[in-house]
Amino acid sequence: MTDTVWALALCLVALVALLVVRRRLPVAFWWLVGYPLVALRVLATYRATMDACGLTVPASAVRRATARLVGREAAPVPPRRSLPLPTGSGLVMRLRMATGQAPEDFIASADRLRHAWAAHAVHIRPTKPGRLELRLIGWDVLADVRHPRRWRQDGGPLSLPLALREDGHWYVRDFRTVPHELILGATQSGKSVYLRNLVCGLARQPVVLVGIDCKWGVELAPFAPRLSALADTPDRANELLDALLEEMEARFRLIGLTSVAGTDAVLTSDVWGLLDKVRPVPVVVVVDEVAELFLAASRDDEKRRDAMVTKLIRIAQLGRAAGIYLEVCGQRFGSELGKGATMLRAQLTGRVCHRVNDESSANMALADISPEAASAATSIPAERPGVAIVGDSSGGWSRARSPHLTLDEAAAVCRATSALVPDLPGLDSFRPVAADESAGVATPAAAVPTARPVTE
Repeated sequence: MTDTVWALALCLVALVALLVVRRRLPVAFWWLVGYPLVALRVLATYRATMDACGLTVPASAVRRATARLVGREAAPVPPRRSLPLPTGSGLVMRLRMATGQAPEDFIASADRLRHAWAAHAVHIRPTKPGRLELRLIGWDVLADVRHPRRWRQDGGPLSLPLALREDGHWYVRDFRTVPHELILGATQSGKSVYLRNLVCGLARQPVVLVGIDCKWGVELAPFAPRLSALADTPDRANELLDALLEEMEARFRLIGLTSVAGTDAVLTSDVWGLLDKVRPVPVVVVVDEVAELFLAASRDDEKRRDAMVTKLIRIAQLGRAAGIYLEVCGQRFGSELGKGATMLRAQLTGRVCHRVNDESSANMALADISPEAASAATSIPAERPGVAIVGDSSGGWSRARSPHLTLDEAAAVCRATSALVPDLPGLDSFRPVAADESAGVATPAAAVPTARPVTE
């Protein structure tokens, strides 16, 4: 009797330990328990599941003839598959489609495959003609997103992992591929957390960070030690945009000099083709709460607004070649920006849409990419801050969630990297005055506002 009690106690302890591991360490639970069970289920039911989902083809004439010789009926043939290989969030299989099958057939059946194999999600994408990648996700990877421990800079500079996608891959913000981006989100939607991850990632690189925050700098002022310029009023922002245009023109003149440098010179049309010793430092301009920047209460305000929209459009159209990139953030992005809003949006090819208050904002951000993406943005639950729909001009989109990062943590990173602020003389007059931490207590005139942001 004692042995039986001990056995039951040990089983109970093991069960409780597995439940704790599943909740606190889902990756470890997947490798220990989840992957072996799901892989066996997939292998055992693969043919029957493919047949039930209509993803099989009739057997060949040779197989039918062989089956008749032994008195059997030839079974339908499923796509050829590889072994289910484990990943950090599920498993992946390579499929080879049969003649007459199309990727759309498998994509349409992804939800049925998910239910048949008791998975959290199934994602299918074509890799080459006739071949697919089936990626099965074992649990909700967006429930608890953490920063990657190690990130290889395979994409080079200006490449940052900012959010984990629902298929287990990281959404990488690559400025050299997608130079400009639009970020939308309502209050408490996670937009500010995404922006903090972006600023902290850039703060560790040799990049000129420029902030435009017309809410008196309340959002971007905590990052002042790492900013090369900060404008906190519309008039100041207008002057800063003029300085950025002058910097852009100077960089184009530098690029133009390579065309007359001699026959041995390497011709280039952007700053990345210049030699390292003469290449200007990249500039990233973060425009926070763009609607506040362009509010107009009088005719003079409207003239200033139209002028600033025109300047942003010029930077968006020509800035990529000069190494100047835009991140435009706000709760809304619409006709209140004036007649140039649509033209500016067309240049912001990267799109990140968090939970929004109205359908028109989602359509403004994503409808030109994919109507399904705009519909998905309106269905983001309020209890999941940080979840967003990310897309680009190619039409691809997916759900993603950025790791939680507090304002104090982000400000600490900016203070620790303040020595990396590049020297750009044209922006010296816009450099924010940071508190003198070495003196112990900052003077009132030199202190940076430390008010918490209204939005998250």
